[in-house]
Amino acid sequence: MFNKKSAVVFLVLTLIVALLAGCYGNSANVTSGNEPSSSPAAGGSSAGASPSASASAVAAPGSFKQSPFFDGKSLPPVADRLPKAPKLTNEVPDSFYKYEIGTYGGTLRTVRLDPVNDADLFIIQNEPLVNTPGMLGEEVTPNIVQSYEVSDDQKQFTFTLRDGLKWSDGVPVTTEDVRFAVEDVIFNPELTPIFPLWLKSAADETGTPFKFEVVDNLTFKISFDKPYGGFLLQLAWQGWRGYNDLLKPKHYLEKFHKKYADPAELEKSIKEAGFAQGDWVQLFTSKDLLNTEATYPKALGFPVLSPYVLTKTGDVIEFERNPYYFKIDAAGNQLPYIDKLQSTLVQNTEMVNLKILAGEVDHSYEFLSIPNVPLIKEKESEGGFKVYLNTLHRTANDIHLNLTYNDEAWRKTVRDVRFRKALDLALDKDEIADTVFYGFAKPSSIENTKRNLDEANKLLDEVGLKKDASGYRIGLDGKRFTIPFEVSSQFADFATLGELVIEQWKPLGIEVTLKQIDAKLYDTRNKANELKATIMFTPGPVQWVREQWGQNIWAPLWDQWWNSGGKKGEEPPKEALELFKLIASLRELPQAEALKKREEIRKNIGDNYWYFIHSEDIAAPVAVNARIGNISDTGWGIAHNFAGEQWFFKS
Repeated sequence: MFNKKSAVVFLVLTLIVALLAGCYGNSANVTSGNEPSSSPAAGGSSAGASPSASASAVAAPGSFKQSPFFDGKSLPPVADRLPKAPKLTNEVPDSFYKYEIGTYGGTLRTVRLDPVNDADLFIIQNEPLVNTPGMLGEEVTPNIVQSYEVSDDQKQFTFTLRDGLKWSDGVPVTTEDVRFAVEDVIFNPELTPIFPLWLKSAADETGTPFKFEVVDNLTFKISFDKPYGGFLLQLAWQGWRGYNDLLKPKHYLEKFHKKYADPAELEKSIKEAGFAQGDWVQLFTSKDLLNTEATYPKALGFPVLSPYVLTKTGDVIEFERNPYYFKIDAAGNQLPYIDKLQSTLVQNTEMVNLKILAGEVDHSYEFLSIPNVPLIKEKESEGGFKVYLNTLHRTANDIHLNLTYNDEAWRKTVRDVRFRKALDLALDKDEIADTVFYGFAKPSSIENTKRNLDEANKLLDEVGLKKDASGYRIGLDGKRFTIPFEVSSQFADFATLGELVIEQWKPLGIEVTLKQIDAKLYDTRNKANELKATIMFTPGPVQWVREQWGQNIWAPLWDQWWNSGGKKGEEPPKEALELFKLIASLRELPQAEALKKREEIRKNIGDNYWYFIHSEDIAAPVAVNARIGNISDTGWGIAHNFAGEQWFFKS
């Protein structure tokens, strides 16, 4: 626990750095990274000061502590494993909860439905170059990097890596790792045939690719020829981006890259991997680890900067703490607190619920649906877990009609804005909020909020969908018009909503069917543009300045065209192109301006009914072991996962 003297030092330093941090957004635009307090490490579970985004001081190496998990292992002292300026964790704002100095030990158990993907663990493992505390987008602070500077014209971004930062195998991280990721991967047309849109000026499909410059062993610059005020937020959480795009372990990957590898050894590796002779691109791709692949088998032995390293794959996936992880708490304890992660493959969501009830799950964010909350809430004390009800997430269960599905009669119908407006008018959004979300949501105000069946039927008549003798609408091809929903079986409330929509659209004479399909098959069919209609959440309508407004679901071919610079997919019509440009413009604007632009996007969707956003402010129930500390039901639920290294098991 802090003594009086160290507490005063900590407070003074915090105030000084807070003043410096205030430069962000002004002419200097300089932000320094979070460094640890110089106070002695606090042992046990004594309460400590809540880490703030601006708390910074020079650490006394002797004050650093490590988990007993490493005691007796052949490792350098913890002070030598940490950067000279470790990151003082700030993933969750003070307003979310009173941060506690945790205790070491334990295994966090999760469950998953996918053979290799575990969303809970992916987010815990994800580390961006810079972060935005609480996922609020209100500020951007250094994470992997020690500091950054933004030019006044929002065109140049200078980043400095943490001195002494190391990969999980102990190899130092330098700008050579950044140079490798940029020059040898991103700008290599064999490995990156389509240049990433977000790395072009203002993230415009016609924009110029960024320029890259290495200043020294720790500092590099990224420049654009147009203002790109949203670039930091691109790095912080757009598309759940991690450091992996711009920072790769060169010492590990260069032996699979034709520029660096011995030709004979490279060919040997290609053959051993089972690829065609000379196909080094396939080999490299199979070895390179994206942040979304943290739980994949290829992560075994891959050097990372994440809190944990993968040690076992299969039905049960296991991770152990990273001995070189770069974050600490305010008492100088190296994070994470929990020693191991364990993810178990289960058959379906019912198995998830059974395991939660049996006390066999320590954290479940993705699979606890609101209809199951009453039963699980009732068994809290008996099962040793707690259900957090008030964390928010996305809009959920948004309704999508595929406007680019390859059927001319379907396209002509669903692309008529009168048709889409009619369907929206037929939705009873109050009933959806009460029935699907048990009142833990409110009707969305983006599109119409009041049901009007008379107007809806009138619009369908104008579209030309006449009713047959049995009362069903006939399509423009002379056949009965049917909306065939196919939804992922991964989320039970998708089907609940689908059944309700069938009933709500029945007075229109629209035939609607519903089919649940395996999550993996769902992804495959969506990417192949084979889904006519579906239900899926989208992040864009929530308060974050996000770019995901369902374009890849309600218009896969338009989305492909946009993201490939016109090389794939199908060019959107003028009205849709306007929306795509509005969404893309978020990237070039500073946060405050982007929030205003976001209102234009909401209005565009409200006017055009591109897809149906029926509910907002939806609670995201989370089941958590009751002994886990540093977690609450405040703010965005997913933000707590990003702070997983701060969780600990209380005695």
